[in-house]
Amino acid sequence: MRLPSQVHPPRIALSDALLVGPGPGEGAGTPVLALPVLPAGDGDEGVSLGPGAAAVLDHLETHGRGAGEVFSVLEQARASGRAGEVTAMPVPTDEIDLLLLVGVGDAGSDDLRRAGAAIARRCHDLDAVATSVAALADPAGFRAFVEGVVLGSFGFHWRSEGPRSRPVPRVVLTGLGPGTEHADLLDRATAVAGAGWAARTLAFVPSQLKSPAWLADQAAIFAERSGLELEVWDEHRLAAEGFGGIVGVGQAAAAPPRLIRLSYTPRGISRSRAKRLPHVVLVGKGITFDTGGLSIKPAEAMATMKRDMTGGGVVLAVMDALEALDCRVRVTGLVPAAENAISGSALRPGDVIRHYGGRTSEVTNTDAEGRLVMADALAYAVDRLDPTVLVDVATLTGAVKVALGLRTGGIFADDDALADHLRAAGRSAGEPLWRLPLADEYLDLLDSEVADADNAAGGPGAITAALFLRPFTGDVPWAHLDIASVGDSPTDSYEWSAGPTGFGARLLLHWLEQQEPLAGVGAAS
Repeated sequence: MRLPSQVHPPRIALSDALLVGPGPGEGAGTPVLALPVLPAGDGDEGVSLGPGAAAVLDHLETHGRGAGEVFSVLEQARASGRAGEVTAMPVPTDEIDLLLLVGVGDAGSDDLRRAGAAIARRCHDLDAVATSVAALADPAGFRAFVEGVVLGSFGFHWRSEGPRSRPVPRVVLTGLGPGTEHADLLDRATAVAGAGWAARTLAFVPSQLKSPAWLADQAAIFAERSGLELEVWDEHRLAAEGFGGIVGVGQAAAAPPRLIRLSYTPRGISRSRAKRLPHVVLVGKGITFDTGGLSIKPAEAMATMKRDMTGGGVVLAVMDALEALDCRVRVTGLVPAAENAISGSALRPGDVIRHYGGRTSEVTNTDAEGRLVMADALAYAVDRLDPTVLVDVATLTGAVKVALGLRTGGIFADDDALADHLRAAGRSAGEPLWRLPLADEYLDLLDSEVADADNAAGGPGAITAALFLRPFTGDVPWAHLDIASVGDSPTDSYEWSAGPTGFGARLLLHWLEQQEPLAGVGAAS
């Protein structure tokens, strides 16, 4: 079985041209134009147009269609300039077929990301679009706009006749002026957005194809193209080396488990110097399908479980993008991958498993399986990889969804500086996190009569799951991202497409690309 050919993100070009000629670049050369629309100032009514508008309005005047008609269309549509609002105006002239009037709100990063996604979504199945919206942006806003354009174009299909629609293949960003600053920003933004795209794609793939071995094959593709080192544990090696959580969760499935390790070293750094660099270890939950095991999920809860490896997909996509961003720290990505299935060999409630390193867990709920595989990978990282910091990402608990809704991920951390870095990265990337407490008063809920811990301590579920993981992190500064709240988007909404979101890839890259992503981390310990 093979994955059908998928759609691709648009090619994004920079131009110092005006939207229509004559101008320095003799016009953008595409019949679909997107102009920014800004809300009126305090106390004023109506809206105003942003960069590029004068040239477009002059062009329309020469064809008997003036500014008054444009503003009349906006008024009839009750356009407010709200970010992501699109008003379409057909204007058949010799150079323009369609004018899109796109709200940009206050032109901050979040609003520009929404505007970029709205343009991309409106331009599906068109040949090209030129837009001056990015000319409003500061560097952060420019990157956000590009990320929105890419992610708003996302699609996945498995149709016999191909996708229902295709992203616009070419987007021209106009009015930016010559120079290299925007070219570098464009490269960075497309790398980050591409990681979000890749993480979504991995999560969308049906589990009839997406076995742990298939996920390891995708890691091999990423390693080859991005210069990463790859190591994969099969089920025999996992058992021999004591990865009892991964083996136990995966033992009922026809497709056996894997542990995937990808390693990145900054380019131009010798092996001896690399060992002195800070070392970030990322761990991503890789449950390729989750039935719940013998503690079986109801049918409606199982419908989205092909994406229960979102954390693992995020880690793979992040690793793939590090070289393009020239990240200056060593990074290792670990993905414990297993299918939580049902058969005569399945884990039973009451079974006890021994994790890597010897700690034991009583399995009182086989649907609390993610923490079992994550624990093995965290313990291995502490024992063998000498990490400076640990960050794990997982669609771990339904409880975090109850707490935070569907647009905010949860973060637990035992280091304030690390939590602050990740939350700031989430804000800049448009993937917000809310910090939740590692509250020791709930530790007694994890008590087991027969093992070191009970894997299903009950509510508050997101907190007790984080407390379950903490002993496996040793004394390494650690953050746990519970993204079950944001693993799926219920609808198309700006840069989010309905279905798996790949949440976390952008925020981790916004963090890791910084010159000093670990500044202050561990200082209080």
